[in-house]
Amino acid sequence: MEERKALLSRYALLPLRIFLGVTFLYAGLDKLTDSAFLADSGPESIGEVMRGVRESSALPALVDLALRNPVGFGYAIALGELAVGLGTLFGLFARVAALGGALISLSLWLTVSWQVTPYYLGNDLAYLMAWLPLLLAGAPVLSLDALLADRRRIR
Repeated sequence: MEERKALLSRYALLPLRIFLGVTFLYAGLDKLTDSAFLADSGPESIGEVMRGVRESSALPALVDLALRNPVGFGYAIALGELAVGLGTLFGLFARVAALGGALISLSLWLTVSWQVTPYYLGNDLAYLMAWLPLLLAGAPVLSLDALLADRRRIR
């Protein structure tokens, strides 16, 4: 019984890791393949989104920074989401990937979804909280990090 509990505990974060990895991978691909999003202006463009949330943002200076080059910012977010998704799914530099995911979620919460009330209806804060266990624990099973750690131990 104790062995079973230990085994289940060991794999407890795997569903969260798969969910966040797939979600961020999809989000990055979705942005990169959406020409309307990767534009300075126009409906649903990153530029219009940033201009639309500037006044309600907790950090207008961060929005102003994004507005200096909205298309570049859109690519940075999309490529960041791709890197975070892949790192999380494969468990490669899992804590670094989780930190990246947490920072992306934090920046989106403080800008895009800050005005959502009540706060629990905005998803970016929930994603931020979901990244924290992976940031703390990494990817100890079924991961490239674990494989590399095992190889180092053998040497």
